[in-house]
Formats: sequence, C-alpha cells, structure tokens
Amino acid sequence: MEHKTKLIVRGGGDLASGVIHRLYRCGYRVLVLECRRPSAIRRKVSFGEAVYDGTSCVEGVTGRRITEVSECQNVWDNGEIPVLVDESGEAVRELRPDALIDAILAKRNLGTTREMAPLTVALGPGFEAGKDVDFVIETQRGHNLARIISAGPAAPNTGVPGVIAGYGKERVIHSPAAGNMHNYSEIGDIVQKEQIIAMVDETPVRASLTGVLRGILRDGYKVPEGMKIADIDPRREQKKNCNTISDKARCIAGSVVEVLLANGVLP
Repeated sequence: MEHKTKLIVRGGGDLASGVIHRLYRCGYRVLVLECRRPSAIRRKVSFGEAVYDGTSCVEGVTGRRITEVSECQNVWDNGEIPVLVDESGEAVRELRPDALIDAILAKRNLGTTREMAPLTVALGPGFEAGKDVDFVIETQRGHNLARIISAGPAAPNTGVPGVIAGYGKERVIHSPAAGNMHNYSEIGDIVQKEQIIAMVDETPVRASLTGVLRGILRDGYKVPEGMKIADIDPRREQKKNCNTISDKARCIAGSVVEVLLANGVLP
C-alpha cells in the first residue's frame, strides 16, 4: 500500500531518531535533513551517522545517505529512510512536505519557519509555538516531559542534564581542550572514575564517574574546548540499552505523532 504523506525531520541525533523511528513505524515517509558534521553522542541510535558511513541502523531500521531529493522515492520503496546533508532546509521547497519537525535540539532556532510546511513542530527550547512553529514539544525531563505546547515556548535550557541515579551534570563530559578526538573507550564500555577514555590531541579525557559509557563523539572528530563529547550512565545495568532508543526519545516521539494525527496529517 502506497503512503503519500511526506515529512521532513531536521536533525538526526538520538532524540530526533527516536521520533524518526516512530514515524517510520507508523507508515510515514520521512526525509531526514542533517548537517555536514553531525555531532551525535549516542551514535548507535542516531540516523545522522549515515552522513559519515553511508548507512545507519537504529533498532532494525536503516537510514541511507542520499545526495538529491529525487533519490527519496527509491529509498522509501526499499523500506529505508533517506538522510540528506542540508543545513539550510533547501529540500523543503522541492519536497513540499505535509509537515516538518525541527529536532535539531540546538536550543535555538536555526531557520525553521511556519511557512516551511502546512504543519510545523519543534522540539525543546528556542521556539515559540504559534509564532515560530505551530507546536512545540517539551524536552526537559520531569512532569512536563513531552507536553504539547500550542502557545508559547518550552522551558528554557538550564544547561544541566536531568538527574539519573543521583547524578546530573557529572554525567556529561566536556572537552578539556580544542583538537581531534582519539577514543580509547567505546560506547557500552564500563568505565571507572578518572579513567582516561579518550584524548583530545595530547590532552586526556577522564571519566567523570563510574558507569556505562552511554555515548561518545566519533573518533577523529574535531572539537572546540568545552564541547559536550561524552555521556556516562551511572547505572551499569543500562549497558544493554546503549543500542536502543531512550525512554525520553520514545515519550517525545509519541507526542509528535499525536500532533500529526490530531491535525489531520495521516500516514
């Protein structure tokens, strides 16, 4: 059965990929727009990795890099998700999507407008529902996670990760220097506090706590000082979940589908 509804999702990181995966499973045809150098930490659950490797796989669903919008149909026909490098949204004019979801999560608007599609949705802070886009989905952990906002903004960015097992800001590691990543540890490894998990050129990157290395930037990625480069989960039992979509991403994905269905954008 052919599904004619076409969606664009800007961004292919882990939260975006949770949304993309859900949309795919619901029967929507999705085109993912990514930047030239995606910086996903949770790379094993990010469709944007296709930019580097040609393909990516998230829970059994394949993303495939394309170079032209005209290639979308063949990729969709093969049961895959096309991923296109397009930082400015040029593909919007050619594809003319039924809805557009901004899932870049840059904490600011990088050019998405309500004119891009009949229905526009954005994830997290940096957007005002009813002005920049039609709807905003709350991404901050807590009681309002995934709440659909029809007027006004999401909660402002605190800069502090949500608390897991008593740890908040300690879970995230920022680059101690500018330079190129040289990884010693891999996603899914159990690491010990103060263990050297990578080098940024000649500067060691040490684990901030003991736990599972949930995510780390690609080996060789060039980073500025202070950039987020790794994420540790203090719960060792979460090792088995490093290759699966997070609870947060699934929750947000459900709200995106709700917005689409409630506004008549059917697969």
